[in-house]
Amino acid sequence: MSAEAKATEAPRAQFDNLQSEGAAAANERDINLDVVLDIPVTMSLEVGRSHISIRNLLQLNQGSVVELERTTGEPLDVYVNGTLVAHGEVVVINEKFGIRLTDVISPAERIRKLK
Repeated sequence: MSAEAKATEAPRAQFDNLQSEGAAAANERDINLDVVLDIPVTMSLEVGRSHISIRNLLQLNQGSVVELERTTGEPLDVYVNGTLVAHGEVVVINEKFGIRLTDVISPAERIRKLK
């Protein structure tokens, strides 16, 4: 190599070993899981749906009945932040409505449905 080429050659970059820090970061993530456990989410239940025209929507008034696409006895859908996570049935506890989960969607199935 000529002296001129050596003079214009950039110095080699040196990097620290990241493996030990990566393992520590993984352990730190496990420890800090408590941070996300208190984040509020919205849980909602869907009894059924109906598709109607705007004309029919505008004609609705007190006492109107809207037929839903779900049959009697069919389980309700349970959503968390808009994602289907379970199915269940309505129960009454101390004069309040609740839901008994009858089927919980696995995390793998939820991810498959996103694709």
